[in-house]
Amino acid sequence: MEANRVHALEKVGRILGKVVSPGFGFLLFAVTYIPILLVILFSFNSSMVATFPIERITVKWYLLLFQNESILAAFGNTLLIGVSAVAGSLVIGVLSAYFLHRYRVRLAFVYQLVILMPFILPGIFTGLALLLFFSATGIPRSLFTVFIGHIVFCTAVVFKTVMARFGVLERSQEEASADLGANGLQTFLYVVLPNLRTALITGALLAFVLSFDETMITFFVIGPQLTLPLKIWAMMKANFSPQVHALASIVFVSSTVLVVVFSRYILGRDTRR
Repeated sequence: MEANRVHALEKVGRILGKVVSPGFGFLLFAVTYIPILLVILFSFNSSMVATFPIERITVKWYLLLFQNESILAAFGNTLLIGVSAVAGSLVIGVLSAYFLHRYRVRLAFVYQLVILMPFILPGIFTGLALLLFFSATGIPRSLFTVFIGHIVFCTAVVFKTVMARFGVLERSQEEASADLGANGLQTFLYVVLPNLRTALITGALLAFVLSFDETMITFFVIGPQLTLPLKIWAMMKANFSPQVHALASIVFVSSTVLVVVFSRYILGRDTRR
């Protein structure tokens, strides 16, 4: 009797799994991508109001976007900070991870906690702490302070990604390099870094996306200039324009192409190896 009951429950569970799991998957897909598709659709709507029915298909919002100097300036600031933050976090994150991987460090978990804490804490605390620090040291708020703020949490992403990669690397390659006469710098450049290739690209992409989208920390430490998220926020409060839809569509399409290229030609090539 008990065996029949268990068998019946397993059968019901399998049926529910076949029905419920696709349903949740479709719901997640709908909630995530339907709004994005609507943004792309409304970017071609001639009306100022994002609503149906579509009045007329046009590309005027894209043309106006490329003529809007304030948006282009904010976009340029965001790209500059993102690329700079990625470069700085790669240097700090990789060297820190290699230091912990290569040498036995006492209280290594404290060192890791210090690096990861700014990313774990809510952005409002990190932003406020940075604001107090810059105020106490007399550093004026500008794009440079935003750059410093973004490095603080981007480094944690790169560090964690590289540390995970170091966890599966064999020390025998470094030992073989040393046996062949390579010094520490040569081993790092020609043995360690090539093995970190995928982790470096993944960490850099994640750091750039986080930097591109970051608002809270930027709000506390930015000066008179604006980054793109803050510019869009200001436009939505003052005079919203469908140019925002056009900009979001360009960013989404560009990000999708980047992810596809990365997955197919970089991750795929490393997997085939």
